[in-house]
Amino acid sequence: MILTIVSCVKTDDFELPEMDISQVEIEGDFTSIEAVKGNYNFETGQIYTFQETDTWITGYVISDDAAGNFYKELIIQDKPSNPNAGIHLLLDHNSLFETFNFGRKIYVKLDGLSLWYNNGVLQLGIQNRGDVVAIPNSLIDDHVIRSGETAEIVPLKIGISDFSSELKNLYVKIENVQFDRNLVKEDHVFSFASNPADQYDGERQLESCETGETVLLSTSTYSNFKSLLIPTGSGSVEGILTRDFYDEHYVIVVNSPDMLDMNGSRCDRVYLNCDGNINEGSKILFEENFEGVTSNTTLNSRHWTNVNVSGGEVKFKPTLSSGNRVLRISAYNTIESPLEAWLVTPPVDLNNSVNEVLSFDILSSFDKGLLMQVFVSKNFTGDPRTTEWIRVDANIPLGPSGSNSRIFTNSKIDISCIEGRIWIGFRYLGSAPDKTTTYDLDNVRVIGE
Repeated sequence: MILTIVSCVKTDDFELPEMDISQVEIEGDFTSIEAVKGNYNFETGQIYTFQETDTWITGYVISDDAAGNFYKELIIQDKPSNPNAGIHLLLDHNSLFETFNFGRKIYVKLDGLSLWYNNGVLQLGIQNRGDVVAIPNSLIDDHVIRSGETAEIVPLKIGISDFSSELKNLYVKIENVQFDRNLVKEDHVFSFASNPADQYDGERQLESCETGETVLLSTSTYSNFKSLLIPTGSGSVEGILTRDFYDEHYVIVVNSPDMLDMNGSRCDRVYLNCDGNINEGSKILFEENFEGVTSNTTLNSRHWTNVNVSGGEVKFKPTLSSGNRVLRISAYNTIESPLEAWLVTPPVDLNNSVNEVLSFDILSSFDKGLLMQVFVSKNFTGDPRTTEWIRVDANIPLGPSGSNSRIFTNSKIDISCIEGRIWIGFRYLGSAPDKTTTYDLDNVRVIGE
């Protein structure tokens, strides 16, 4: 009977015993997470191993692997509110949330652990030759002790412009943001991470309603909410500020989709709003396929304006791609932050036509965010910064990250409600090393009847 009763007890009931904090007795000295991180020398990049220090740190768990967006990792910060530092623990165990739940205070014994910098953050684990790996399951209890305290984690409210290395591995809240318009169109709303281009992680661009600054929400393709559609409204996001796998840009990682409170109205800026019907005629008013354009001098001779307005030198560059001439722009492998480049067409006369449609082909690769915007103007001054522009609802594709796709997307926009002469402007706003998406532009046309 005793065996029967015990066998009927749910595993969770005695795997998670509640204990008084007084039960945890630590012999040794305490230090801070910030002090621990200070042991790593970024100049040498050498792994630092703690030995015979008899030192511990305390922290509060801010990651939760219940939804599969974290895997064999525990992220802790030093305080439940107004934290100063956070760090990444590597633990070789699944379902960590069952023992180390969100907000749980834990103690970490440093002796025997090693510190290194990987995937853009500082991590603690066990040294294995030239790497630091997850603490084996058999040794977790020797290094990580769960207290009886579960604190309320108060997210640190920050803006996108506040991002810095000091804020990595902290639980933050970003308010008044929304997903990029191209990701939430009526006929196609993106999922969190189940699109064909998503490899390991799906990255979806969030933009600030106040400043227009952007950050990527990163979701594992192994998460159980990868196929859910992203919210179409505006609001706030709570998650952990970290870096992407390649340490190329900041990302926000959420514990679950419930951490997105985005039921508010969208704050999209004014777009050109004609009747929306694409009645493409046969009268070509303007056409450029960039064949024969081998330099900026050739482009200028065709009365295009190609200019960097952020003080740098990188512009749209004529490039031969798979035997085809295109104009390419990217902040990759530059030192320009920000990089704002404009490509503006010659004037296009719409006085003697109707039902005009703007179309172009664009390819996105090595995706690090949606960085291209398209505008029209009736009074181009020669300087994009002093010109009055109207943004058009262009179809800017989301390209794969870490690879070079060769699939162009065609974008067609109704511009029939504009009369007279117009100019079309392509604006690239990137930043090295975080926002470096590469775009290839081809086949710019205006067709009417």
